[in-house]
Amino acid sequence: MEIVLIKIKKKKRGEIMKVTMITGDGIGKEISQSVMDIIDASGANLTWDIVHAGEAVYEETGSLIPDKVFTSLEQNKVALKAPMTTPIGKGFHSVNVALRKKYDLYANIRPIQSIGTMETLFKQLDLVLFRENTEDLYAGMEEKVTDDEMRSIKIITRDASERIIRRAFEYAQENHRSSVTVVTKANIMKLSDGLFLDIAREIANEFPTIEFKEILVDNMAMQLVIDPYQFDVVVTENLYGDILSDEMAGLIGGLGLVPGANVGDDMAIFEAVHGSAPDIAGKNLANPTAIILGGCMMLDYLGKTKESHNIRYALDIVLSQPENFTHDLKGTASTSQFTQAVIKQVQQLN
Repeated sequence: MEIVLIKIKKKKRGEIMKVTMITGDGIGKEISQSVMDIIDASGANLTWDIVHAGEAVYEETGSLIPDKVFTSLEQNKVALKAPMTTPIGKGFHSVNVALRKKYDLYANIRPIQSIGTMETLFKQLDLVLFRENTEDLYAGMEEKVTDDEMRSIKIITRDASERIIRRAFEYAQENHRSSVTVVTKANIMKLSDGLFLDIAREIANEFPTIEFKEILVDNMAMQLVIDPYQFDVVVTENLYGDILSDEMAGLIGGLGLVPGANVGDDMAIFEAVHGSAPDIAGKNLANPTAIILGGCMMLDYLGKTKESHNIRYALDIVLSQPENFTHDLKGTASTSQFTQAVIKQVQQLN
């Protein structure tokens, strides 16, 4: 199975493309090296512009996102990003949110696809979540009323809603998907979520060959664990998308197996969606699957679909052999052993 996003203009076959690699915190450096080694082995012919951001850089320099990161992103327009730490309840704001807002990376796209033969809740699952990435409660509009009352403002606009919903429908049409489900809580938040739902209904009329479904977010959470096969492409607001995408990941084995893309009109940042796992950093225990799949999404975006297909196929083989399972998958393989197993399979396919 392939997730193919809107591609940038293709370069000539064999021409080197330069992409940004943001190494992140915790296990970030380990899994970054893993994915670079695997993509290099695939023959994708990329040049890596390696930059650093996140908590470790902040503690060392006082800058969460150094100028080098912005310069690299603005030159290359395509990046792969490892996990970064965000303090809970205090400290600096999220690097992820900052980059999404600065570059208007409005579409957060997460494919939820079964891979390998691990014991999971569901088999042969293939869902794609489109999450609006720039507003809702994640716009950061908070205020202190008194010491005992804090407020967070939910922002839903027509422009932001239209573009994410339209992109979900366009993706469904281009990739021969059967349905698009819009998720809201419009029965309670009649103005904000009501606007999002009304816009989805309007756009659905432009795509008569695609079945349109609408569902409340609490029911969606339940339906996903009862029968996720009833869904195909899902589109929703920022907060709901963040929560539901993690639930969906649990259906196929966890966040360690799920990639994500943050896509705007002229820039895209691909990533592993899990955390930085500082407890296992530097121990050669991390599972690099999510960032490898993020790298595959990036290759698709760049038009290098042969290489992305080979890496996905290699991953499926490796994750069908228990001796390659990493510790999060109840196995004993190290990060480096897993990486070499994937490289071996990729080289056989070249």
